[in-house]
Amino acid sequence: MKRVTGIGGIFFKCKNPEMMREWYKNHLGLNTDQYGTVFISGGKDSNEQFTSWSPFEEDTSYFSPSKKDFMINYTVEDLSELLSVLKSEGVEIVGEIQSFEYGKFAHILDPEGNKIELWEPKSKEFKQMATAVTK
Repeated sequence: MKRVTGIGGIFFKCKNPEMMREWYKNHLGLNTDQYGTVFISGGKDSNEQFTSWSPFEEDTSYFSPSKKDFMINYTVEDLSELLSVLKSEGVEIVGEIQSFEYGKFAHILDPEGNKIELWEPKSKEFKQMATAVTK
């Protein structure tokens, strides 16, 4: 079983996400929306890799229980199976699997308390959303 297949996103806290999105848009050319932006790399369809870049409010609770100012999202092939394996290995799982039209998500903590987001993407659905941002 493959575990992580790629980096699905980089999320970080900041004082003013709107200003950060505008700064990155104006100075580094990122096409942003209210969430940030998405980078698409790799081949076509099932070989494509999506990486989200998202600034969050500094007081967001989304990264909890971690006290860190960042969270990395990793893509996985089979989230349910991976969570079973991680649980058997003693990895702390935070919350339950959440399902959306563009994939399933779950969270774990590493040994230093960094919250990690695991994402089993539905590539076709996410590509439709991502394409609007990347144009």
